[in-house]
Amino acid sequence: MKDTKRDILDAAEQLFAAKGPHATSLRQIIGRAKVNLAAVHYHFGSKESLLQSVMARRLVPLNAERLALLEEQERACGRRAVPLQKVLAALVGPALRLSRNPKKGGAVFMQLLGRCFMEPDLKIQAMLDRQLQEVASRFIPALQRALPKLPEEDFFWRIHFLVGAMAHTMADAERLRTFSGGRCNPDDTEAMIEQLVNFLSAGFKAKSR
Repeated sequence: MKDTKRDILDAAEQLFAAKGPHATSLRQIIGRAKVNLAAVHYHFGSKESLLQSVMARRLVPLNAERLALLEEQERACGRRAVPLQKVLAALVGPALRLSRNPKKGGAVFMQLLGRCFMEPDLKIQAMLDRQLQEVASRFIPALQRALPKLPEEDFFWRIHFLVGAMAHTMADAERLRTFSGGRCNPDDTEAMIEQLVNFLSAGFKAKSR
């Protein structure tokens, strides 16, 4: 049975990722999805709302998984701060697993996410900020508790670098296979998570200026 809404979301995700949201027209989306324009307006209303739905389809469950993992660690630690590596694993682990899972959009969604981060569009940036707000409001205090002696300025620089390292790893992991001459296997997702967590942990613990 045809699932029109899902077909529209799939087509929009693929085209937004390949061309960018601005360069993709509703006509191109309905052509890919094999639906009429009325179906897009019925389910989503506008291209902007469609983009929001495309992003939410992946980000809402991703962020729910991140928060659930953090809460699990906080329950286990009680009043003690969750160790830094556990916080980092809860943050980056679900994202890297999503990036390597073709059944959940995988590389296509990561390409789209990269485009949205780079788009000079205030509406797109505001949409991403809303999706990430709850995650940031929970993870930033958890990281600060794990790093009580780190000066605030250094802390936020390192958050910035964390986001960059995670985004690059998600978006371009295949390059690692070639660059390493096959020594590193990006298909080993758990090893990739461990490597990134260890790298980020060392960065956060590095001596301040």
